[in-house]
Amino acid sequence: MIILDNTIISDDIRDTRFCCDLEECKGACCVEGDAGAPLEEEEISLLEDYLEYIFPFMLPEAMLVVRSSGVFDYDAEGNFVTPLLNDKECVFVYNENGIARCAVEKAFLEKAIPFPKPISCHLYPIRIKKLASGNEALNYHKWPICRKALEKGYTEKISLYRFLDQALIRKYGRTWYNRLGRLIESDI
Repeated sequence: MIILDNTIISDDIRDTRFCCDLEECKGACCVEGDAGAPLEEEEISLLEDYLEYIFPFMLPEAMLVVRSSGVFDYDAEGNFVTPLLNDKECVFVYNENGIARCAVEKAFLEKAIPFPKPISCHLYPIRIKKLASGNEALNYHKWPICRKALEKGYTEKISLYRFLDQALIRKYGRTWYNRLGRLIESDI
């Protein structure tokens, strides 16, 4: 494990090779599972504030869910998550050429909103767990749907933390990320 400031980073993040392969997985991480994507409390306000710019990219039935229930739900532990459509995919999913894509990210790419997507989605397959100590544990979420991403990461020699560089920088800052890189590279 690597300890950096208030984060405890699993060795899997250092050792895993990973590179999403949407052509293979079809965005299954946005569709599979038993709860929506984890949300930070401040992200709920952002989603609410920019909803009118996200709606044009959402499925009509998903818009109905959000209009009636809001932009968040709770998982089994009582944490904030995105709502699901038909108890399956995230309400912010739309399909493009058979691939599940994110309406929030699409609104960002169209320069309609100032944030790319919820941080938990941006960081996936890293999951953050807030500890009682105030620290955050960063763990690699192993899931069979990402098998092709592991193969591609191995073939292309891309470390998980390098694949997620922009998301990690967004969450913890460039200085933290550079320090992480030095710790990992000195440990290899």
